[in-house]
Formats: sequence, C-alpha cells, structure tokens
Amino acid sequence: MLWFITTLAITAFICSSAYAYDNNPLQDICVAVNDSHASVFVNGKMCKDPKLATANDFYFSGLNVSGNEVPGFGIAVKAVDVNNMPGLNTLGITLVRADLEPQGIAPLHTHPRATEMITILEGTVYAGFLVPDPANFFKSRLFSKILNLGDVFVFPQGLIHFLYNVGHKKATCLFYFNSQNPGLILIPNSIFASNPPVPDDVLAKGFQLNKSEIAQLRKKFS
Repeated sequence: MLWFITTLAITAFICSSAYAYDNNPLQDICVAVNDSHASVFVNGKMCKDPKLATANDFYFSGLNVSGNEVPGFGIAVKAVDVNNMPGLNTLGITLVRADLEPQGIAPLHTHPRATEMITILEGTVYAGFLVPDPANFFKSRLFSKILNLGDVFVFPQGLIHFLYNVGHKKATCLFYFNSQNPGLILIPNSIFASNPPVPDDVLAKGFQLNKSEIAQLRKKFS
C-alpha cells in the first residue's frame, strides 16, 4: 500500500507539471507596465458579486433576427458574447448568427483564440479552411465542403478560413466559438489597410505585384 501511494503521488506530480500551461490570452496584446497607478486590464472581465447575479445575466433575446450588415461583403452578423450576456464571463463560449445574401461572403479571416464550429440553418454555403502543407512550405491544403441545411463544419483554431453563399437565396448560419473573445483578423484588410501602412516594397515583393497594383489594393481595402 505504501508503494502504491508513493507511486501515485509521484505520478500526480509529474503529470501536473507536464500539463501546466498559461491561460489563453483574451486580448491581442497586453503590454507590461511597472506603474502601480496604471489602469488594470485583466485577461477577461471583472466578476460581479455572486449575491448580485440574476437570471438576466445568463439570458439573451433576439437571435431570431439578423444583425448588423458588414459593408461590402453581403453578410450581417449578430453575436452573443460576454458583452451582451454577462454570465458567459470565464465560460469560454461565444455564439454568432450570420446571414449571407446570395454571393455574400465571409472573406479570408482567422480567429487567433478559438476553434469555430458552423451549423447551417438555411441556404447553401461553400466553406473551407487552409492548412500549411508540411511537404512544401510555399503551399497549403484546402479543406472545403458545400454545406446545406443541418450540415456542420469546423474550422480549427487560428487557421485561415472563409464562407461563401453559393445558393440563390439567403443563407443563415450559427457559429460556435470555444472562447469568450475569439478575435478576428480579416486577412486582406489587415495587410492592405494597416496603420501605419506596410511599406510598398514589402507588399510588392511579397505578393509579386508592382506598386501601382499595391496602391489599388490599398484603395479597395482602406
């Protein structure tokens, strides 16, 4: 029995050390500052006194209607997150409804802090994500499917992905994220509409384009 307890204790110590890790960041940057008077920005939201919590903190209404339209892409988005359902704080969950007009698109983007699962409620959507090709550093593999009513697809955390309505009527989708702040990086806008701008030489050489073409892309995405 003593041998068993000793072995169990050693195993528990080793496993706890091996699987220790930092919490996932809930913001894009968090710069350290040695100033006791500086504002505190925590990794998440401050918690309400549990005695003051109510059922409304865990409730949201209105997901049955579409949200705000994103100009230029033919997509409207409504999120259920910690900002409008405070009870989600620390639970690592976000829910989003998206409505895509015919030929509407969620352009190439990534969520640095979340895996995303999509369910189709209406319409037909072409969805895909890109995985780096380990055999060729300069290429990637495309995993894609045509999704219809009731279909489910998943985008692994951090990978570039897209959605495109290939049907002739509006498509409605639900997105589930395993983070209360998944983050969103729109690839074209991040590259061509940064402030300050990425130097023309860097973009021209990186995309094998001339500077006039870079200028046109800046104008489109700014």
